[in-house]
Amino acid sequence: MLRTTFTAELENLDKQLLRMGSFVENMLGSAIKSLVEQNENLANEVILRDDIVDEMDVSIEHLCMRLLALQQPLAKDLRTVGTALKIITDLERIGDYAVDIARLAKSLAHEPYFKPLVDIPQMGAVAQSIVRDALRSFIERDLQLVREVCERDAEVDHLWHALLAELIEHMEKEPWITRQAVALLLAARYLERIADHATNIAERVSYTETGELLHIAKVHAPRLEDPDADAMPEDDQPPTDPEAPEPPTE
Repeated sequence: MLRTTFTAELENLDKQLLRMGSFVENMLGSAIKSLVEQNENLANEVILRDDIVDEMDVSIEHLCMRLLALQQPLAKDLRTVGTALKIITDLERIGDYAVDIARLAKSLAHEPYFKPLVDIPQMGAVAQSIVRDALRSFIERDLQLVREVCERDAEVDHLWHALLAELIEHMEKEPWITRQAVALLLAARYLERIADHATNIAERVSYTETGELLHIAKVHAPRLEDPDADAMPEDDQPPTDPEAPEPPTE
């Protein structure tokens, strides 16, 4: 009877995580759309959704704490609950980055872009798919999907470095576009970090299933030749603009 109750609670945990993940993924999609279409109303909607994500985070954390306290799970069950606690942290951070992109969209809503936005929507589409599949890998306990998610993180990194080099070149040639270029760099950087958080989720799924916590993204991700990748070290931040929102603190 106790095991039946615990299994039902774990299934409920899966449903709650999937609900939060889907909500955050849709929030990210809306944030990217608000930036590309310069839609201030949509950006405002994304910002307001942040409170809902925070509520989901707290609710799932309470569920996990109850499972740990009342059921005292062992082995894989314990890893499952621990992984859920890690996942909600990553999802909450992804939601924060979506809000930051929406705030950038608001700041750029009333000025024409100096170049068509191509790379950022492309990065956004890949980042969204990584978030979606990372959550699916948890629900389905799919280790092959975990590896695929980790490999696709390199694609986002490649796009980030390429856009960084391009925008720096634009700023050097046309200093008057610097403020807007910096805002776009921040948006791209947020997308790169979102993909990293989704990769964290996938790696925790691998830990749940195998008991080994490995940095799969570093092991499996293909090395993409990028002559401009050294333009800025991986852990550095892009040039900052006093009028642009600060990146979230990790």
